[in-house]
Amino acid sequence: MQLRYVTSELASGLKRNVSMTIAVILTIWISLTLVATGLLIRAQLEKIETHLGGLLEVQIAFCAKSSTSPQCVSGQATRQQEASVKDVIDKSDYVASYRYRTRQEAYEGFQATNLDEDGNPTGIAKQIRVSDMATAYWVTLDDPKDTGALVSSVENLQGVQTVFNPRQQLAPVYQTLNVLKWMALGGAALLVLAAVLQVSNTIRLAAMARRREIGIMRLVGASSMYIQLPFVLEIVVAALAGAALACGSVVALMVWVVPWLRGRVHLWPWVERSDAMFAMTAVLGIALLLAVLPTLLMTRKYLKV
Repeated sequence: MQLRYVTSELASGLKRNVSMTIAVILTIWISLTLVATGLLIRAQLEKIETHLGGLLEVQIAFCAKSSTSPQCVSGQATRQQEASVKDVIDKSDYVASYRYRTRQEAYEGFQATNLDEDGNPTGIAKQIRVSDMATAYWVTLDDPKDTGALVSSVENLQGVQTVFNPRQQLAPVYQTLNVLKWMALGGAALLVLAAVLQVSNTIRLAAMARRREIGIMRLVGASSMYIQLPFVLEIVVAALAGAALACGSVVALMVWVVPWLRGRVHLWPWVERSDAMFAMTAVLGIALLLAVLPTLLMTRKYLKV
């Protein structure tokens, strides 16, 4: 009898408040889609920084076997030449830390950035071999203003092909992505607030429409949780529907938008399925919290009849 009552009340509540339920679903859908987009942009930023370096990093690339630049007329950098650069880095007062990138690591990074829309290696990626890649030092500085001092001390050393300063090249990219991320999350926060207000209105209207039944149930000794359960389930259904639509939006991004970008921009790896799964899991968790917590808090007020 109790399960039948809860089910019937849930069905009647959804039927009675169709317009409000649809409004809640749409608001949650749009807000959680923006949340997921912000999370994907954050993951993309991390991948860009991992692949190309942060604003405090300088990349010192050595001559490879296939290098054709004037600095590499002597061919591939020797171990002694790499050791000379390492000595300069060790003695520098501007360096916070550094790491060495092997040819295998460089090869894996190159393969990850040269994929077509289907995720398969491009023609050039199939031709490149591990031995064709260049080794490098990735140096993290204490202060981004110190890049000039380090660059001038290593750029003319034997075996050094190029010194790449991401601060000069990538600062606009990072700034743009950060702005997009905070715009998405800020817009999501406003829409989540709108969803909370819509949940409040839905609960208020539902409680007013059923105030007579609630009063009778109070008189016969029904518990608060027993009375609240249909309201909670009604909002949970709406929230899960909105979350499902938001997850569908994430899937659409991963199926159409990301492969399109991957096939045209080969500067860095793009977000993967694991990043999308994390975003969708976060969306589902937020949807449940958005449904359950405000509903339980608000029904305490509106169910006092």
